[in-house]
Amino acid sequence: MIRTLAIILALALLVAINFNIWSYINNPLQLEPWTSTTMGVTFDPTKKDETDKTKRTLTYSEEDIDKDLALLEGKFHAVRTYSVLQGLHKVPELAAKHNLNVTLGAWIGADLEKNRQEIETLIQLSREENNRIVRLMVGNEVLLRNEIPKEQLIEYIREVKKRTWRPVSTSETWDRWLANPEVAKEVDYIGVHILPYWEGISVDEAVDYVFDRYHQMQMTFPDKPIIITEVGWPSDGQPKIHATASKANQAKFLRQFLNRAAKEKLAYYVIEAFDQPWKSTDEGSAGAYWGLFNADRQLKFPMDGDVITLPTWENWATGAAIFSILIMGVFLYTRNTMKLPGILFFGVVANLAASFIFWTVSIGAQQYQTSISIAFWVLIVLMQIMALIILLIESLEIAEIVWHRKTARTFQPLEPAPDFKYPKVSLHLPIHNEPPKMVRKTLEALAKVDYPNLEVLVMDNNTKDPAVWQPVEADCKRLGPKFRFFHLENWPGFKAGAINHALEQTASDAEIIAVIDSDYILSPDWLKRMVPYFDNENVGFVQSPQDYRDLHVSAFKSFCYWEYAGFFNIGMVQRNEYNAIIQHGTMTMVRKSALLEVGNWAQWCICEDSELGLRLYEAGYDSVYCKDSFGKGLMPDTMSGYMTQRYRWVYGAMQIIKAHWRSFIPSKKSPLTSAQRYYFVAGWLPWFSDALALLFTTASLALTGMIWYGIKLSPLLDILIE
Repeated sequence: MIRTLAIILALALLVAINFNIWSYINNPLQLEPWTSTTMGVTFDPTKKDETDKTKRTLTYSEEDIDKDLALLEGKFHAVRTYSVLQGLHKVPELAAKHNLNVTLGAWIGADLEKNRQEIETLIQLSREENNRIVRLMVGNEVLLRNEIPKEQLIEYIREVKKRTWRPVSTSETWDRWLANPEVAKEVDYIGVHILPYWEGISVDEAVDYVFDRYHQMQMTFPDKPIIITEVGWPSDGQPKIHATASKANQAKFLRQFLNRAAKEKLAYYVIEAFDQPWKSTDEGSAGAYWGLFNADRQLKFPMDGDVITLPTWENWATGAAIFSILIMGVFLYTRNTMKLPGILFFGVVANLAASFIFWTVSIGAQQYQTSISIAFWVLIVLMQIMALIILLIESLEIAEIVWHRKTARTFQPLEPAPDFKYPKVSLHLPIHNEPPKMVRKTLEALAKVDYPNLEVLVMDNNTKDPAVWQPVEADCKRLGPKFRFFHLENWPGFKAGAINHALEQTASDAEIIAVIDSDYILSPDWLKRMVPYFDNENVGFVQSPQDYRDLHVSAFKSFCYWEYAGFFNIGMVQRNEYNAIIQHGTMTMVRKSALLEVGNWAQWCICEDSELGLRLYEAGYDSVYCKDSFGKGLMPDTMSGYMTQRYRWVYGAMQIIKAHWRSFIPSKKSPLTSAQRYYFVAGWLPWFSDALALLFTTASLALTGMIWYGIKLSPLLDILIE
């Protein structure tokens, strides 16, 4: 009871610490306040659900424009528009209603007919008696986009100047003005965009950068008024060199800029009033997030007081806390053998995993999504969940091994009593095209095995060259009657077929079947120390670890060795605690009667050893695993051999899942215990994650290449959407 209470309190403390970490990360930012009215803001009334395509044919309603301008009343002195078509000709009239001045813009692009409509409407509106129209803009970043010749733009500017009395200019980035002084000669003022984010400037240096460029423009064009027609920072989106898009950085930049602009008496327009999700098609993800209001017309942050990057962080942190409690409950409920430090270790991992998932989802929840992007987000979260499940499984494995209390299922090699009656063991050694010298070492080691009641059956399976198998036959004859050799021609079933035939040739009084690989050199005491476990009639098989003697041959083999050792010294030990080990086709012993009962070795399965172990569990038998090494074999010599071995394991696992999937469904009908179901599935999950990792890595490389070479995904996405 005391231990349970201590565990509950400790895990509750972890949850509380995790909650406080969320609080610390979302600590309110204390920024310089801005309490005055902002001079100007760019205005586009496009709604959240519009796309780049639908916007081209959209007609803005007077009601929607009026509602949007009403939100800006009192917060800004003026608005700047980019077009006078599609219903936007109503802006000057409605802006006057809300005490807003207007810089009226005409959109200039490659469509000359539409340009003419824009120009004529701009001139018509400018000649009306509306003192709220303070200046005109002919085009926006026309030189930057290079959609019409510079000379054509100059002609448009001259025409508008000739036909109206209001100040006329065009709006360009600061570098385009410096590169095109002949355009500057034609305008009444310089409308300049200074956007340090797009130039990769850190937010800490961004305001200074804006004013440096502004002063540069003043020095270059001393006879022209300089008006910053776009200045701002996005609240979300992709990073650009040193520039990071975030709500906190947007608030920081704007408050600093607005206060300094007021001191230096700048004329400016902040970009922009409302987020424009449609812009992400051309500008990337950051293009959607330049608004002071989000696309739902909610103010992102106040201009005075503290700023919280994620205002709803408490909800996300609470969700993460509940999820972490569920994780800890599911994984730790039956872990009675784990010490408190191990439980705390796993609890830390569980809290981190839960927070990571909720943090990821919170990012997506703050962004504008399409059906395609939602599908991507769902896929990403599902893959993260799978990756974190594997992390949790591995963490639990480490915790159970490092902080493990010794239990009844911790097995050690036995020292049988002098009067112990040793049951007969039939040891089966399947070989196929194996080097005779290597097999000779295995046979000579078997000849030294200290066990009074043993036979050895060597099954040569489909070796074509007599020069390979006949020396092995000769060695068996030399070693005496205990060794019997069988050469099988055109024999079906591979290894399983060979050892099934060995089972038919086994002595009738044999009670135990042992199997080793052809490269294993046994310790003489393996059978004496492990066979006594079969005194327990419920033990179906006894497994010893695979071990290797060529560890120091190469770095490659060293890497392989430690990978194998990790499984047999950690994973198998952990699984043994719950009677859920993986049976292996070497260093294994099976009760003969149990083997016959469940139907021999499965010749349809490429991993007949693991499949047999599962069937023995399904039949109600127990297993024994002792991590002491009693034999050493050889590892694959090359990466090709390693890959072949790994392919067999993975493909065999898939065959087993296909044949036994009903046993893994939690139900009263399942012949497996909950722990057995868990450890078999947990052991196979990495195979799926590796395949998905390959898929995601390939996709990431492809996307990176597309970004690097400037290939846009939008045409493909348009096809998918249609």
